[in-house]
Amino acid sequence: MVKNCFLVICLVISTLFSSCITNKDVVYLQDKGTIINDSIAIKELSKPYRVQINDILSIKVKALDNELTSIFNPVGGNGGGALQGQSGLYFNGFTIDLHGNIKFPVLGEINVLGFTIDEIEEKVKTELIAQYFKETAEIFVTVKLAGLRYTTIGEVGTGVQTLFQDRVNIIEALANAGDINQTGDRTDVLIIRQYPDGQKIHHIDLTDIAAMNSPYYYIQPNDIILVKPLKRKAIGAGQTAFQNLTSVATILSVIVSTYFLTKNL
Repeated sequence: MVKNCFLVICLVISTLFSSCITNKDVVYLQDKGTIINDSIAIKELSKPYRVQINDILSIKVKALDNELTSIFNPVGGNGGGALQGQSGLYFNGFTIDLHGNIKFPVLGEINVLGFTIDEIEEKVKTELIAQYFKETAEIFVTVKLAGLRYTTIGEVGTGVQTLFQDRVNIIEALANAGDINQTGDRTDVLIIRQYPDGQKIHHIDLTDIAAMNSPYYYIQPNDIILVKPLKRKAIGAGQTAFQNLTSVATILSVIVSTYFLTKNL
């Protein structure tokens, strides 16, 4: 009986202490032998974003005479800045419908699906000159996404997040959501990304500095970032050696008590 108890205790101790969360589990962008010397050249792998259905655009038309452009700009609009608020952007922005069109004052429907922001600016400006302004008119068109909207779920601050930036990397996105919990698996973060033909799931290891060269290092609008729990969380192990020691002491106490109780029967 004593021998069996000893074996059980050894097994429990081994399991719990091997389940401790270490620095390798929580430190971002470690050198895992994937870089040369002491630095890494970050390659520009992110391509210009091409707008999708349900994206909201903020479009501002400017000219020397503001009265000429007032019809194109929403009342109280400020070009999609943070002061306008997400609700203001929803009501005053231009939502891309299921056919890939936006409804623009005077010009009517303009198809922008699959266009980049720069291409949309040029397209709107060309249509304005052709239909409304004279060719000599000095107009300036600015187009921006009404915030970079993404969703975080799992072992991270869960919710829909919006950042008013043109480019956001995944580290910034997670930091804005409250960062990954200690029990989150940073080695296999899932990014669910929308494409014209549907959704695809991509994987990125945020503990490896090579992640900075991943095409998924920079997030895109409507991305869903899913952080899975570490396997050691599933077995209920503590996050630190002290927590595991407490668990071992509790289990040991139960085993010893059970042994003496059965012995005295």
